[in-house]
Amino acid sequence: MNGLTSEIAGGPDFRYKARVRSTTPPQCIWGSVGMEIAINFPTPPIMHIHNDKFGAPVTFGTQVISGSGGSPVTTPYGTLQPGECISFPLQGFSGVFAYCESAESTVYCVIKA
Repeated sequence: MNGLTSEIAGGPDFRYKARVRSTTPPQCIWGSVGMEIAINFPTPPIMHIHNDKFGAPVTFGTQVISGSGGSPVTTPYGTLQPGECISFPLQGFSGVFAYCESAESTVYCVIKA
C-alpha cells in the first residue's frame, strides 16, 4: 500500500496498516476511545481487516461508549489467525479495537464506502 487513499472500481476506499500489540486498553484501529457517541451512517461503510501471514493471532472487536465520561464497553468478535481476513459494516459503535496476546502483528485495513 503506497498511500492512504485510492480510487478503485465501485467507489473510494481508505487503506492503512496498523501494528497491533498487547495493550490495555486495546488499541483502536478505527475510531477512538475518546469518542462520545456511536457512529451511524445512512449506508455503513465496510471495514476489511487482514492479519499479516507472518504475524501473530489478533483478537478484534468493537467498542461503544458507556455513558458520560465512562470507559468504552468492548465486544470481542473473535481472533484472526495469521493470513486470515474478515469484513463487517461500521455501524452503531465508536471504534474497532485489536490486540495480540503476545508478540505483535500488522493488520491491513480497508474501509470501503
